Amino acid sequence: MPNNKRKNRGNKNKEVTMTPPNKKDTPIQDYEDDELEEMQEADLKKLIRTLRSSQKQILELQKSLTDKIEHLSRENEILRRNQNETKQLVQQETVIVTRNHNEVKNSIDQMKNTIESLTNRMGEAEERISDLEDREQERIQSDQRKEEEIRNLKHIVRNLQDTIKKTNIRVLEVPEGMEREKGLEGLFSEILAENFPGLEKDREILVQEAHRTPNKHDQKRSSPRHVVIKLSTVKHKEKILKCAREKRQITLRGSPIRLTADFSSETLQARREWRDTAQVLREKNCQPRILYPAKLSFVNEGEIKTFHSKQKLKDFVATRPALQKMLKEVLHTETQKHGHQYERR
Repeated sequence: MPNNKRKNRGNKNKEVTMTPPNKKDTPIQDYEDDELEEMQEADLKKLIRTLRSSQKQILELQKSLTDKIEHLSRENEILRRNQNETKQLVQQETVIVTRNHNEVKNSIDQMKNTIESLTNRMGEAEERISDLEDREQERIQSDQRKEEEIRNLKHIVRNLQDTIKKTNIRVLEVPEGMEREKGLEGLFSEILAENFPGLEKDREILVQEAHRTPNKHDQKRSSPRHVVIKLSTVKHKEKILKCAREKRQITLRGSPIRLTADFSSETLQARREWRDTAQVLREKNCQPRILYPAKLSFVNEGEIKTFHSKQKLKDFVATRPALQKMLKEVLHTETQKHGHQYERR
């Protein structure tokens, strides 16, 4: 009987505890009080040991879980603290970034304002520069007009002087004081009688005025001042100068003198500038002449050519190889001379 009861209990335990097949009974089984009485002492001790071991395992598990919970709590606290710190850092960085953004924005606005101001100032400066350029151009044009007017006035004055002096003859190398006995008009009559006997008897040749030129440049110069003879007509002046050119050697009481036409200083300088060119042309038998007031005339290839300026002559010479070769040296020398004069200015 007892054995059958144990078998029934075993079956009942299997149904209640759902013990897996091929496994021993677990120590955590529910026993009824009457069943505990029927258990043997060895089984009871085994059950107690099992319960103690289970209790110990439960305590260890509980302690392990408690430690884990505490560890997790600490980690959670650390995470929370780190989160708060990170949040604070993010907030601080956000504030800094916002401040920097505002500063950059303000700087950009200032730069925009500065650029706009500079652009406006540049526009104003460009307008001022444009005005100054216009004024400078107007000033240059005004100066050019004034220079042109001055040249025209000088040309008019030169022409007036030449016109006034058109009937004059200038006598050079007459010693100072020689006119004390007869006067300058008497000396001129003596020159005509000594050099041109036929003209001296011409009663139509009348001297209107005679004087010596003022010594403007050098008061201490040793050479005598020129004598200027004003005749009544240009015809008589040209007649006397023609005879002087034919005679070549003119004297006064045996001393050599020179007779020339009387010109303004500008015209006289312009005539002097033709001398070297005329000398070369004379050596080549081109029959050069310096015409009134300062024109060069000579014969080239059977034709008479007349030039008012050196530039016109250079342009013409450039088209005549033979003439260019003839005048190359003298024109080159004059070009260098003018260049040196320009540098000194």
